[in-house]
Amino acid sequence: MERDREYDEVLRRKISEILDEPVDESIDADDLMFDLGFRYLRMMAAEKKKKASKKDHQLSLWVRDAASRKALVDYVEAVTDKNNPDYIPPVDRIAVFDLDGTLFCESDPTWFDFMMYRYRILEDPAYKDKASEYEKKVARTVQSVIDTGAVPDGFEVEIGNCIARAFAGMNVREFYHYVRDLADRPSPGYDGMNVGEAFYQPMVQVIEYLQDNSFTVYICSGSDRLVVRAIVEGGLILAARYVIGTEELICAKNQGDTAGPEYVFSDGEELVLSGRIAEKNLKMTKVSMMAQQIGQCPVLSFGNSAGDISMTNFVMGNKQYKTAAFFVCCDDDVRESGSPEKAIKVYDFCAENGWIPISMKNDWLTVFGEGVTKKRQ
Repeated sequence: MERDREYDEVLRRKISEILDEPVDESIDADDLMFDLGFRYLRMMAAEKKKKASKKDHQLSLWVRDAASRKALVDYVEAVTDKNNPDYIPPVDRIAVFDLDGTLFCESDPTWFDFMMYRYRILEDPAYKDKASEYEKKVARTVQSVIDTGAVPDGFEVEIGNCIARAFAGMNVREFYHYVRDLADRPSPGYDGMNVGEAFYQPMVQVIEYLQDNSFTVYICSGSDRLVVRAIVEGGLILAARYVIGTEELICAKNQGDTAGPEYVFSDGEELVLSGRIAEKNLKMTKVSMMAQQIGQCPVLSFGNSAGDISMTNFVMGNKQYKTAAFFVCCDDDVRESGSPEKAIKVYDFCAENGWIPISMKNDWLTVFGEGVTKKRQ
């Protein structure tokens, strides 16, 4: 009898510690254990339901039986299962995304950095009167790109240099606010969102899904890295260090023509834009930049055009792990300013290479989210 009382006291004390609350001494200890077991089962059932709900929500903006969605889920489930021969340790789960046309609208009415340059040269009251004739000529070419959709050969590199020169001397924080100010203005082509909110919401879900499965996500864009950082901050949970882009050289405010290895940065001195880029982050340069910044080969890539083929080939060349490549096809000209002709080309090279096309039109339940509609042209 004495032993039973000691057992009950020990059991009550342990149950009280587990529940982090006092227990009723009038209730038999065995009944308390029974109740504790039911609490545990209810908790496990609730957790299982929560996980199932989260799993359903993660890609809820996708058509559930879309081939691209299935391919992504099958891939992720395979490489995160320790019992699967395709298992990839979390440290090596790296995904890279292009930005424009893959995560973010590039047709409102054109690339964001093109529009920023056009505004700087032709409309910005702080700069337009200082703009050179050459800068105005390049800005008019941007307008031609908007009107015709045709980008002259070499123009992406040319405007990359022009953007850098147009903001030379501006400090880094001022430049960030300049970009955000333009991003926070109403979209010219859509009702219900600002320019900087033009993220494809199904693709935002892909990033969140990958992050929830211990993938490290990088953006590798042809646009200025500082521009992309400011844009991404408004639409993605992604730290600035995971953004790769065209490298605009930064210097100290008082550095002048002194070379970096010879100049000593002063306490409190400002960092300013030098007006020069190292190299436009396109095609093979994307591969070089990824190799330098990431330090290893990713296993997943997401692009939207032939400009992303070099990046994709680099990823698919990873011989250590299972890889996959996805391409967003801009075939929706109702909810987005898509180009079915361009989409056909993407479908074709996906078929040729065994890459996975994502149809905006057929695979997504929404493009920009609820309440956003394309303006009538």
